[in-house]
Formats: sequence, C-alpha cells, structure tokens
Amino acid sequence: MQDAYARALEHWERDGVPGKPGAWLTTVATRRALEGRRRAATAARKLPLLVPDPVDVLPEAADAAGFPDDRLRLVFTCCHPALAAEARIALTLRFVCGLATPEVARALLVTETTMQARLTRAKKKIVATGIPYRVPSPDELPERLASVLDVVHLVYTSGYTAAAGNALTRPELAERGIALARMLRQLLPDEGEVSGLLALLLLSDARRAARVDASGALVLLEDQDRGLWNQEQIAEGQALVEAALRRPAAGAARSFGRYGLMAAIAALHDEAPSWEATDWPQILALYDLLLERWPSPVVALNRAVALSFTAGPRVALAAVDELADVPALASYPYLAATRADLLRRLGETDAAAEAYQEALLLTANDVEAAFLAARLREVSSS
Repeated sequence: MQDAYARALEHWERDGVPGKPGAWLTTVATRRALEGRRRAATAARKLPLLVPDPVDVLPEAADAAGFPDDRLRLVFTCCHPALAAEARIALTLRFVCGLATPEVARALLVTETTMQARLTRAKKKIVATGIPYRVPSPDELPERLASVLDVVHLVYTSGYTAAAGNALTRPELAERGIALARMLRQLLPDEGEVSGLLALLLLSDARRAARVDASGALVLLEDQDRGLWNQEQIAEGQALVEAALRRPAAGAARSFGRYGLMAAIAALHDEAPSWEATDWPQILALYDLLLERWPSPVVALNRAVALSFTAGPRVALAAVDELADVPALASYPYLAATRADLLRRLGETDAAAEAYQEALLLTANDVEAAFLAARLREVSSS
C-alpha cells in the first residue's frame, strides 16, 4: 500500500485523480504484492545472483559436510568469505531466507536505501570477481560460521517481533530460525556458540504465549503470566547454556561467546519465579561481559535497562542519552521507547510524552504502537 500511495503521488499529479481512487490504489497494491511474492519465490529457489556456472555445484562436498537440510546448505553457501560480513548476511537474509529488503534493513539497523545499495554492491562484486556458487567443504565451515550464526539469529528476531503489521510476531519466521539452529547444532554439535544460539532462541521463544493478552495487546515481561511459559523449552535451553559456556567460542580468548552470554541472560529471566525475584546484578554483570565480547549499541541499550534496576532510572537515563548520537540507533524505536520509560519512572511526564511520540513515529508494528500510544495517554494525563 505504501508503494501504491507513492505511485499515486507521481501519477495523479501528472494524469489527475482517477474516478475511483480507492479501486486504483487497491489494484496497484495487489499487483505489487503479487510481483513481490513471485520475485521472492524465484530468488529463494534459484539463487540467480550466486550461480554463474551450475557446474560449480558439488553434491559430493555437500554430502561430505553432512548438511542435514538443503536450507542450511544454502545459508553456508551464500555466506561466502570473499564478501564483506554485512554483505553476505544481507544477501543470505534476502535471497535464501526470504526476508524483504525493508526487513533486512531493520534487522541490520540501516535504512532501506542503504540496504538496497549494499545489496547492489554485493551483486556487482559477485559478477565482477566471479565468485562461484559452490557448497563449502567441511574444513571451510568454521570461517563461515559467525555469519551463519548471525543469519539464523536475525531470521528468528525478525519473527520474534514483526517489523510491521497488526500482529506482534511472525511465528513462521521464528520457527524457521529455531529449525535452522537445531540443524546447525546437528551439523556442529561441539561448537559452543551453536549451542548458545539454540539456547537463546528456545529461552526467548518459551515466553511467546505470554507476550500478548487475549485481545492481542502487548504484555511486558514484568507483567507476563509465567505459568504460560513453555517449561520444556526452558529446560532444554538451560542445558544448552551450560554446554555453551563450557566450550570456548571460536576465536575467543575466554570461554564465553556472544550467543552463550545472551542465552545466559535469557536463562536468568526465565529462571526467576517472579519479576521482583529477577537477579538484576548478575544480568548486569553478564551485559558487561557481552559488551566486551560484542561492543554493540543495542547491547549497550539493553545494559542500560538492567542498570536501571540496579542503580536506578536516573543513572540508566544518562547511559541511554550517551547513545543518542550513535548513527545505528538513529531510527531505532527502542532507544526512544526506553528513554520514555525511564523518564516515566522518574515522573518527568512532559519529557516522557515527547519521547513516546518519537518512538511512535519510528514504530511500524501496530501492537507495539498501541502500547506506546497507551503509555503516551497515561503520561499526558498525569
């Protein structure tokens, strides 16, 4: 529909408003949606960008590597080390995992224009350098593993919270991410970070049934009915966390990998019998380790939330304000939403209302937007 409106602005200014503008918009939007589905299906099926010569496909290499599923084989194949890490992840998400360009852009914290340019540059490099479509051999898997882990994680997170629409989640994407993580562990059972990733996805997904109420409204972690959490997934995830932290992460000096640490944080949330019993000091300590292992602005933001429950919202607000000028978070709705909540907890309602308005402008998911709008009304009436 957004594309249809954009086309309307172009065509109607030139040709005039049609007699039935609603029907015109519906027809254009329907055509664009069908075209998008056809393109995505073709790209995911044939990987035309990575197949300059079908002779380069080596089935015996695939058999030797022991891939349990064609999808995982394609992910490893697309994560070619000749491409920059961000390019290989973007290409794989777009053309193997079927995410739309706006979804890939959101997952990687860049604008859609930047993502389109990144994909174009990657295509040109593939053509110019003749990167072959060749299934990697077993000894080539380790150099591709980090990107594969990121791809699987981003597939899951794209389903954990939908980028847009009237539902909080996209269960089919979340389940696809978990399935890929399970196959990855089947392929590489001794890799600690593989265990950590699967643990993280299971421990996060265990709360799915409690994340919305009967009317479909968002329920924050602190208000969730923990009796709805999937205890089987939690138990499996906890066992995997222990396995992940016992095994060293590839290329890491310590035995704590990024996904193992993230899974350990998720485990502490799931183990707490109530919100009040959450072990925030330990969670904060894990975030400190995670920031050393992976200095990401998103991790810094999540750490600030944990900090608010140990040192108070005023200290956490100062940490959040330090992230305001980070380019990657310029359009990240959770930065404004976190700042709004801290201001609300401090009783600074006018500033909180302004921050909630900013978060609303950046939020395309209807369920999250409804929650933010309710909070905005709450602080505006105080």
